[in-house]
Amino acid sequence: MTRRRVLVPALAAAVVLLLVAGTAWLRFGRAIAVPIVEAAQGRVALRVLGPGTVQARVPVTLSSRITATVARIDVDVGDAVRRGQELVRLDDRDLAARRGVAGGQQVSLARALDAAKAGVAKAEADLELARSKQRRDAELLHQGFVSAAVLDASDAALRAARAGLDSARAAQAAREADLQAQAQELRYADTQISFTRLTAPMDGVIVARLVEVGSTVVPGSPLLRIVDPASLWVATQVDESIVGQVRVGQPAHIRLRTGETLAGKVARIARESDAATRELEVDVAFDTPPARFAIDQEAEVTIVAGEAQGIVVPASALTRDRQGRQGLLVVAGSRTAFRPVRTGASDGAQVSVAEGLAAGERVVAPAAGVKAGVRVTARAAAGR
Repeated sequence: MTRRRVLVPALAAAVVLLLVAGTAWLRFGRAIAVPIVEAAQGRVALRVLGPGTVQARVPVTLSSRITATVARIDVDVGDAVRRGQELVRLDDRDLAARRGVAGGQQVSLARALDAAKAGVAKAEADLELARSKQRRDAELLHQGFVSAAVLDASDAALRAARAGLDSARAAQAAREADLQAQAQELRYADTQISFTRLTAPMDGVIVARLVEVGSTVVPGSPLLRIVDPASLWVATQVDESIVGQVRVGQPAHIRLRTGETLAGKVARIARESDAATRELEVDVAFDTPPARFAIDQEAEVTIVAGEAQGIVVPASALTRDRQGRQGLLVVAGSRTAFRPVRTGASDGAQVSVAEGLAAGERVVAPAAGVKAGVRVTARAAAGR
C-alpha cells in the first residue's frame, strides 16, 4: 500500500514532464513548414477604391403642363422608348370644346372683316362720286349756271365722304385686329390640346412610372422618368487624401451589387467636397452600359491610378500582433519574428512596403495561422 502511494505521484509527475517536454519540442524544437517569399523591388498598381451608386448623367422627368385626367399610359417601367414616341395621353374633352368655341368665334370675326372690307369699298365709291360732283359743280359755278350754295353743298358732301372712308378703314382695321387676336387664342387652344399628348424627348428607358390611368394631374406633376442608358455612370465617393491621384480618363472597374463587373473610365471629378465626410464625388462612366440596371443601385469602383515602385510582398503576408500593430513575420535564421511595417500602395494581391523591410529579406506569406517565435522551414508558397 505504501509502495502504491509512492508510485502514483511519480507517474503523474512523469506524465507532466512528458507533456511539457512535448509542448516545448513542438513550440521550439520542431520546424513548421510554411510558405516563405523573398521581398524584392517591384511595381504595384495604384488603385483607388470607393463605394458609389448608379446614376444617369441625363435623367428626364416627364411632367404635365396642364390640369387634366390621365386617359392612357402606353409604357411601363423597363420599356425602351424612341424620341417622339407618344407615352401618355391626357383627357382633352374640355380643351377640345374650348377650341371649338374659339374656332366659331374666328369664323364670325372673319365674316365681320369681310363686311368691313365691303364698307370700305362703298366708302371709296361714295368718295369718288362726291369728288366728281364737287368738280362738276365748281365748273358750273364758274360758268354761272349754279349758285355758290350748290358748290358749298358739294364741298360738304366731299368732306363727309372722306370721313366715311376713314371710318370704314378704321372699322376694317379693328376687325383685322380682332381676327388676329382670335387667331392667337386658337393657337393657344391648339397648344393646350397638344399638351395632352406627352411624347418621349429622347431615346431611353423608362425607370419610373409615377401615375396611373384616372389620376388627376396638375402643372408640374411628374408622370414618367426616363434615362438614356448611354449616359449611365457610377457616382462614387473618394477621400480628399487620395483624390489627387485620380485623373479624368483613367480606367476603372465597376462591380455592381449583382456581382457583375464592368469596365469604365473616370468621366468627371467634383470640385466641391463634402464638409462632413471630407470626400469628393468622382463619376465613372461605363464603357458598355449594363444590360440590366437600376438607378441608385449600389456599386463598388476601383480606379487604376497608375503604378508605384518599391519593395513588394504578397498582401497575404500582412498580419497583426497582440497590440493590433500591422506588420510581417520575418524569417531570421530558422525562426519567425514579428516586425511592424508601414505599407504603401496595394492592388489587392501585392502590397508595397514603405518602411520596415529591406529587399532580400524573407517573410511568411500567407501569414495566417503562423505565430512569431516559432521554428519554420520553407515550402513553396501557394500560387508560386
